[in-house]
Amino acid sequence: MFAVDPQALPQHKQRPLNQEEMARRRELARQRHAERMAAAETHQSTPEDQDAETSGSVGSSCRCSLSVLTAKTEPEEEQKEVFVAFARVYSGKVKKGQKVFVLGPKYDPAQGLHLPPQCGIGIVDSEVPHLFRCSLQTLYLLMGRELEELEEVPAGNVLGIGGLEDFVLKSATLSVSPACPPFTPISMEATPIVRVAIEAKHPSEMPKLVRGMRLLNQADPCAQILIQETGEHVLVTAGEVHLQRCLDDLRERFAKVEISVSKPIIPFRETVVRPPKVDMVNEELGKQQKVAVIRQVKEESPQGRLSDGVHVDPGGLVTITTPNRLVTVSVRAMALPHEVTCLLESSSDVIRTLEQVSMSLREGRTLDVSARTLEAIAGLKAQLESLLQGRRWRDVVDQIWAFGPRRSGPNILLNSLKDYQRPSLWHSLDRASRSSQAAPALRDFDNSIVSGFQLATLSGPMCEEPMMGVCFSVERWDVQTSAPLKEDAAASPDVSGGGAAGHAQAATDCYGPVSGQLIAVMKEACRQAFQAQPQRLMAAMYTCEIVATADVLGRVYGVLGKREGRVLHEEMKEGTDVFIIKAVLPVAESFGFADEIRKRTSGLASPQLVFSHWEVISSDPFWVPTTEEEYLHFGEKADSDNPALKYMNAVRRRKGLYVEEKLVEHGEKQRTLGKNK
Repeated sequence: MFAVDPQALPQHKQRPLNQEEMARRRELARQRHAERMAAAETHQSTPEDQDAETSGSVGSSCRCSLSVLTAKTEPEEEQKEVFVAFARVYSGKVKKGQKVFVLGPKYDPAQGLHLPPQCGIGIVDSEVPHLFRCSLQTLYLLMGRELEELEEVPAGNVLGIGGLEDFVLKSATLSVSPACPPFTPISMEATPIVRVAIEAKHPSEMPKLVRGMRLLNQADPCAQILIQETGEHVLVTAGEVHLQRCLDDLRERFAKVEISVSKPIIPFRETVVRPPKVDMVNEELGKQQKVAVIRQVKEESPQGRLSDGVHVDPGGLVTITTPNRLVTVSVRAMALPHEVTCLLESSSDVIRTLEQVSMSLREGRTLDVSARTLEAIAGLKAQLESLLQGRRWRDVVDQIWAFGPRRSGPNILLNSLKDYQRPSLWHSLDRASRSSQAAPALRDFDNSIVSGFQLATLSGPMCEEPMMGVCFSVERWDVQTSAPLKEDAAASPDVSGGGAAGHAQAATDCYGPVSGQLIAVMKEACRQAFQAQPQRLMAAMYTCEIVATADVLGRVYGVLGKREGRVLHEEMKEGTDVFIIKAVLPVAESFGFADEIRKRTSGLASPQLVFSHWEVISSDPFWVPTTEEEYLHFGEKADSDNPALKYMNAVRRRKGLYVEEKLVEHGEKQRTLGKNK
């Protein structure tokens, strides 16, 4: 779908006049001129009457001009943007006025087989989602800047179709039969990654802004419009130039109101890595120094302050108890291999389908799953088993409890409990077990553990950004019948069965329901286990392709190095002196990059930025010198530039979180410096 000015449509164009129409208009013009001359000769009166008549004529002319202006402005205000669908005919012939079915990208053709051939215009059936029936109002031949109206278009041609703005959002399939499978949605090479919050400067114009953002979402296939939980309207674009273009269209074309735009919001991800083997000066670390580094990071960071009832052992296992002392949970965090993280990120649709199928089977509902879906799920399981090899990941795939965040993210929750055999997440692959009733029962508060994991992975402890590539293993989950006293806490019975959990659920104390306490405790345990491991930020990266001559290669490298970029390789185009440089650049450093590189190279280098992947920032945001070599190299304050700390503090400051920074150092010396001169 693309927006077109209504004046550019063929039906609104001024067509040339023929000889008869030109003669008729000349005759009408002569008659009007003769009537005006006759009226001027017949009206002879006194000066007072002439003055009164003149004032009356001026007033009438003002009223006439005012009415003409009002009549002209009202249609202009009512005039709305017209959308034309860019389409291609694959089979048959498209005719003007033809009735067709509009199939959305998620339409299932099996649901529309029971529909009668003759259906009314509009929504066909409320029980059949993503299916509409409409009439093709106008067909256009796309001729560059002009549109030519057509009556029919044969197969193999591209055309424009008008009147589909109420039925198509971004892409759809048109067919005369509802049994036609829809085409997959168009995949864009540029992934939207840069987002801004938008609001109208005058609150009364907010409805116009909402309507304009809806039109922009329909006109731009790469832009996304979101409404956050806080009520903010967010525009997500592919980059800086695309963002500026969308904002200009919103101001001048779709909304036509003054808007306030926030600073670009750059997303980050939080992850953990394996303990480092060398320090910042490439000196080998011993085991004691590794533990000291992790412990010092945890003590220095404000997020790592432990509360009562939390125990962290040297191995990174976090044990935490609910406030009423009924439930104890132990969680350990591990870093997933990079290949597994990429696989989970690219298979989010399959994981979401797997979660839906598993949930329906646990609830006892029958769900028809196609063979293609089962094959995709089996392929995902086989890939995970091939990638998760070694002693640490033995039989891990069958222990997967859930994925997160939002039940389809690149994080894993493992069930490492010896006394709890819950239904497998891959239960849908075994058709025989689906029909049987011998599946193990879920333990009470099972959903509370999963909910706490989802909340923890949705907002990490570093800067409340989603986690990525983290595996949480639940190694202990004990439920007690009653709260133990301080004297005989060790002698109180420890029960792990479902009946004890039922008694715990019935017990409601001042701390609230046990399920709510368990959600909060599981979330806190995951965050503490995350902080017990070396933490890192993950930045969104652009793939940057730069075409430049040999004279300005040094300046291109200087701009890339200044913005934390990294050159992958360069090659020279044969027969020319032009080099093609491929590099990666953080999205956070890309604003103003194109303008700066053009200024530094006098326009001899042009970059092309496309979102590529997420990359771990190597520097530790909580790093402090711990060894003698690091003290000698970086100094006691170690106040050199840390990009990970800079990004983390910027995100925390934007979200209103606590930022630990020193604003003034040696204030008295700075104040008396002028007096001592």
